[in-house]
Amino acid sequence: MSVEILREALGWSTVINYGLLLFWFAMFVAAHDWVYRFHGKWFTLSADRFDAIHYSGMAIFKLLIFIFNLTPYLALHIVI
Repeated sequence: MSVEILREALGWSTVINYGLLLFWFAMFVAAHDWVYRFHGKWFTLSADRFDAIHYSGMAIFKLLIFIFNLTPYLALHIVI
C-alpha cells in the first residue's frame, strides 16, 4: 500500500466518521424524546443521565476520530 492510498483512506475515513458524528448529534437533537422513550423501554435512566451518556459518547467518538483519523492524515500531509 502506498502512502498516497493510505493518506486518501484516512481522509475519507475522517469524513465518514465526522458524518456519522453529525448524524448522531442531529438525531439526538431532533428526536431526543423519541430516542429517550425508545431506550427507556430497556433501561431505567433519567433524562439528565441519558443526556450525559450521549454527550460523553459523542465526545469520546470525536476524540477517537481526531486521534486515529485526522492526526495521521495531517501528519502524512506534512511529511509528504
